[in-house]
Amino acid sequence: MTKKPHDYYLQLKERHGDLIDAVEALGTAARKAGPLDEKTIHLIQLAAAAAIGSHGSTRSHAKRALEAGATPEEVRHAVLVLTSTVGFPTVAAGLAWVEDEIEKGE
Repeated sequence: MTKKPHDYYLQLKERHGDLIDAVEALGTAARKAGPLDEKTIHLIQLAAAAAIGSHGSTRSHAKRALEAGATPEEVRHAVLVLTSTVGFPTVAAGLAWVEDEIEKGE
């Protein structure tokens, strides 16, 4: 991540450093385990976060996908294609969170 993590994440890291270090190492190992590039990985993680209704993770992965070279249209599309799988209300919420991150980057 190129920007400072959210304050709450930093608090968790301070309180539970060993656990957060292990989570970060797991994420790094998963990213390196296959051929996908960073942009694609963040688009997948964005879609998964939106599908489970995770506000913070959706925003984080939208931001990281944009930083990795995804266009705003690709970021929106990663959430939009979930409609038939998770339903429109979940997608609408995810799109709202994504839009906030897109607007911040403009």
